[in-house]
Amino acid sequence: MIWEAIQRAKRQKLDLHVIWLDLANAYGSVPHCLLWKALRTHHVPQTITDMLKQYFGAFKMRFSTQTFTTDWTQLEIGIAMGCTVSPVLFVLAMQVLLKASEAETEPVDLGQGVHMPPLKAFMDDTTVITNSRDKAQTVVNRLDYSIKWRRMKFKPA
Repeated sequence: MIWEAIQRAKRQKLDLHVIWLDLANAYGSVPHCLLWKALRTHHVPQTITDMLKQYFGAFKMRFSTQTFTTDWTQLEIGIAMGCTVSPVLFVLAMQVLLKASEAETEPVDLGQGVHMPPLKAFMDDTTVITNSRDKAQTVVNRLDYSIKWRRMKFKPA
């Protein structure tokens, strides 16, 4: 869809601003409180949420050196790679962040009555598409604010 939008804008000589963003440490940076908000937002039954809270509540970590070992600490950030439910939880959490930013802009006008949503995402990769530089900057600023607010970040490159 993005490639088609770029080609269409070239053919019709339209302004199109496309920005690709990649979340740093995607699974490892998702705060558990964002997961609970995402589950509430998407109307997941409380029994399922409680089960997931119990599961994630068992995530603990400690550090050891040759002379010292810390106490066990419960993790409040990160979801497990390889866990069957983790991709679903990650997508739900990202959807909450994307919806908060999407309100800042309108669909992209690709000419001849064709419009496209301004945000596209696949897992931790997000694409911002707008018709103006100012709109692109507004959406990126809002996304950056939402991500930083949850102590996450995009890769600088």
